[in-house]
Amino acid sequence: MSAAQDHAPEAGAHRPRSLGFRPRAATLPRETRDTLFLLLVIAAVIAPHLPHIPLWAGAAAAAALAWRAGLAWMQRPLPSRGWLIALTAGVAALTVYSQGTLLGRDAGLSLIVVMLALKTLELRARRDAMVVFFLGFFTLLTHFFYSQSLGTAAAIVLALWGLLTALVNAHLPLGRPSLKMAAAMALKLTLWGTPVMLALFVLFPRVAPLWGLPADAERARSGLSASMDVGNIAQLVLDDTLVMRVRFDGPAPAQPLLYFRGPVLSAYDGRTWRPTPVPERADAERSGSLVQPLGAPTGYEVTLEPTRQPWLFALEFPLVLPQLPGLLTRRTADQQWLAERPIQERQRYRVVSHLEHRLGPSTAQGHERIALREAVALPPGYNPRTLELAAELLRDPAVRAAGARGAVDAALDRLRRGGYRYTLEPRPAGVHAADAFWFDTREGFCEHIASAFVVLMRGMDVPARVVTGYQGGTFNSVDGVLEVRQSDAHAWAEVWIEGEGWLRVDPTAAVAPSRIGSFQRLALPAGAVESTLLRLSPTLLQRLRDGWRALDHAWNQWVLDYTPQRQFDLLRRFGIREPDSRDLGVALAVVATVAAAATAWAGARPWRRRDPWLATLEACRRRLRRMGYAVPPQATPRALIQTLQTKAIEHPAQREAALRLCAALEALERERYAPAMPEPGAARAHARSNLRHALAQFGRPGFRP
Repeated sequence: MSAAQDHAPEAGAHRPRSLGFRPRAATLPRETRDTLFLLLVIAAVIAPHLPHIPLWAGAAAAAALAWRAGLAWMQRPLPSRGWLIALTAGVAALTVYSQGTLLGRDAGLSLIVVMLALKTLELRARRDAMVVFFLGFFTLLTHFFYSQSLGTAAAIVLALWGLLTALVNAHLPLGRPSLKMAAAMALKLTLWGTPVMLALFVLFPRVAPLWGLPADAERARSGLSASMDVGNIAQLVLDDTLVMRVRFDGPAPAQPLLYFRGPVLSAYDGRTWRPTPVPERADAERSGSLVQPLGAPTGYEVTLEPTRQPWLFALEFPLVLPQLPGLLTRRTADQQWLAERPIQERQRYRVVSHLEHRLGPSTAQGHERIALREAVALPPGYNPRTLELAAELLRDPAVRAAGARGAVDAALDRLRRGGYRYTLEPRPAGVHAADAFWFDTREGFCEHIASAFVVLMRGMDVPARVVTGYQGGTFNSVDGVLEVRQSDAHAWAEVWIEGEGWLRVDPTAAVAPSRIGSFQRLALPAGAVESTLLRLSPTLLQRLRDGWRALDHAWNQWVLDYTPQRQFDLLRRFGIREPDSRDLGVALAVVATVAAAATAWAGARPWRRRDPWLATLEACRRRLRRMGYAVPPQATPRALIQTLQTKAIEHPAQREAALRLCAALEALERERYAPAMPEPGAARAHARSNLRHALAQFGRPGFRP
């Protein structure tokens, strides 16, 4: 039977009314339908790459797909080979012009995306279709170059299903199989392959991340930096990027205690705060400034996102350095934790911190005296009015008698009573930033307040420094994990008091207690969609966010962070004391052997696939035999109809039911051997359902032939 004959509807068969696009699409030639579906799948494969490729590349790919769709819809011939060669040369030239090369990740991605779209313009043979399919599979993998998030994985799975559906459909050359059937078959094959995929994922030896390229390390990422200009932390409040997740072993500490320590800044040139340069050896010696625990420890696990910085964040203060696989860590004299190189991959480490502590030394001796002198240094010529304020406060006998503690209390009292305001968008401060804050604008974000406070402390001859990091966070209502984001970036101060050591002082808490004592943050107004959801339900949006973030955290924990160490831990659970890569290979070989044996056994068994049509017919035969009819085991629908016509119609009480059963058997036979178009599968299912219903009516109790 030719394709045209196979697609032609039987004369007299039911034809759907031509209403709208759906009937028109249903009557398209199969080649046109399949081509349009493949183009739709390719568009889904390419779409997530649009933010990562130049504008011209996205436009060229969209134009090529639209061109090919128009040719398929109007059934026009494909462009000549000369056109394709010219387009390919133009794409290569544009890539070199925009990227400077044909090599590398970004240039290669632009070429792949556009070439995939152009390849659809020469879909003349099965070989061309196979090239498009597998180029589409490769393009799917390149999404992981930019993101390995759960959302990216979900989008890839959907696009993969579409590609597999198109591939299965291409291997059904006869007739007009429905796309629904091809999609079901693709899903079934995928599910059959899932156990093998899981075994490979669990047991295949881990290697370096497949998706990390050397260029990735050079790409800038927003976040805390090694220096602080007044105003740069305020910009982070607009960034909702995740920094780390923290899971506490027990009850979480109170919000005012959640200070995650980052860079400590002691050197000030009037504009910028920087760490004090200390030789590494001297820094290691000074790190012996012990943290004296005063209360119970708090244990927790930190999952740190790639920050492109060497800092390891922890609550103030831990006693033991974290252990990171493949990375050496050290602690500086000012109690920063640093890795030997920037964090390029997600890291997980356990920490035990003492939230109640004393940070020594409590007396200035030896090299500590030098460090304390550095902590009171101020650049000449800056902030003269702040220095006058410091002198004025020191003239108060009560402040002078109380020493450093009195200076701190006096400054905090001024912040509480002086009409100062906590704001995301303060007015420009000018050259003398501390003067502007204390006397002119009287407003600022956390780094404005902390910087001005430390300058005032140093003006009163109190050692002080700025500490940056993160304060607070948001607890996920689904999994209870604390999520710390760039918008939680914060700056506070530390002052040194004789007999007590370094004490944390957060001047922002004096200006805006809600910033430290609760989860309140400065943020931009909600958008239109967000505002609508908030009006419908104040908690709906947050619940949706928490649910998605909890799923994303589970994805990170069990998929992206499945490390060699976790593989070896799995083998230890099965009794292998000192597992290594060879043990993983043996385990994988055993699983592969068992899977192959199971497949061979399943293939050797004479499995019988029961045809639904035959099963329905056999159920009808059994029912009629139980009712007393002499029905042969292989009776056809036509033979059953003849039996009913000769005997059942003689009984007037069942004549109408028998006629309905005969009509249902005729419909069953017709849909088997002369199916209706364009959806034979649905028509056959309808015929089987009608037969079962008619048989139930015909076989009611009380009837005997």
